[in-house]
Amino acid sequence: MPHTTSWAERLGWPSLGDHRRFVTAIAIDAVGSGVFMPVLVLYFLATTDLDLVQVGAALSLASLIALPVGPLLGGVVDRFGAKSVLLAGNALQGLGFVAYLATESFGAVVVWTVVVSLGRTAFWGSYGTIVAAISRPGERERWFGFLGALRNVGFAVGGLAAGLAITVGTPSAYAAIVLVNAASYAVAFVLLLSVPPAASVGHRPEPGSWATVLRDRPYRLLVLGQLTFALAMMVLSVALPVYATTVLGLPGWVTGVVFTLNTVLVGLGQGLVVRAMTGARRWRVLLLAHVTFVLGYAAMLLAGALPVGLAVVALLLGSVVYTFGELLGGPVHGALSAEAAPEHLRGRYLSLVQLSWNVAATVAPISFAWLLARGEWPIWAALSGVAVVGALVALRLGRVLPLADERVAAQAAEVMVA
Repeated sequence: MPHTTSWAERLGWPSLGDHRRFVTAIAIDAVGSGVFMPVLVLYFLATTDLDLVQVGAALSLASLIALPVGPLLGGVVDRFGAKSVLLAGNALQGLGFVAYLATESFGAVVVWTVVVSLGRTAFWGSYGTIVAAISRPGERERWFGFLGALRNVGFAVGGLAAGLAITVGTPSAYAAIVLVNAASYAVAFVLLLSVPPAASVGHRPEPGSWATVLRDRPYRLLVLGQLTFALAMMVLSVALPVYATTVLGLPGWVTGVVFTLNTVLVGLGQGLVVRAMTGARRWRVLLLAHVTFVLGYAAMLLAGALPVGLAVVALLLGSVVYTFGELLGGPVHGALSAEAAPEHLRGRYLSLVQLSWNVAATVAPISFAWLLARGEWPIWAALSGVAVVGALVALRLGRVLPLADERVAAQAAEVMVA
């Protein structure tokens, strides 16, 4: 009897099997985060007596305090298992958002934002380990790509609800957003309780294990590559809205269209892109991702030299090209980071990857703002330089990290054919 290909298979999605509750929890978590992220600063401006500078300082201080915790949690993941850390991360974030409802002072904003940041770090520090555990070698680009696309769509759905709250603009509307986010963490916590035991490794720490991690030069190079990719991923949320509205003076709806395009392309195209790059060597895919970023940045820079109508077209085209860099690099980085880490030390290894993303999230706002204040070209020149570094790292990874020279999802393709 011929095999009937489902629409999910045609989109390149993995078979969910026994992991539907885990996938549902990830989607709900993303919707909750998408609801609150756009109103983070606005919430504290509306519900406290703090001004914009004080709110920004409180959030930055909290991020700096939480920054070193990621590597420490890596050892916790290795000792107690990823599932326990993931559940603790959800609980901490839910607790922090409930506490936000009674937060009024600068110190309270710092304290509860640290709690939320610790929860988020615990979530991402264990997330990759669980995805690696529930997926088979050869399928991991698919899984990381699928879950990344799912989170992207969840952020977009949450963002629509956030837009309604911003339109209303009352403290009660913002408080409702916080409650929705806290509830999303509670529901996700219940669903995550059913994550299969196989996802929790629970190895005892070995003597000198951190020394083993830090001596792994190829993996350190991979973490550097992750940092360049993470900085590129900050462009859409941090640099582009300011560039479009403040530097170029384009209508506000342009930014909304850019986010919509990105969401649609990632949501519907991620699995197709993974299928299309099946058989390609991983380091070459990463190299192509950074080349694609540079092309996207060039189109965005060109927008500054064009009339308004053509500038909008150039900016949208640049954002589409940029998104393809995201579609190429995200799944490969996720799979490669998990597979290149020994299983008994995977928590520690992936905590370094998470640290690179936290560093990017800390550095990007202030550095991008400084570059944008100097005109149209500095931001894109600097980001192109970062992409060149990422491309050079990809070239080097192909030589020093055997897994980077393997082909994408070859085993997954054979399973699908069978």
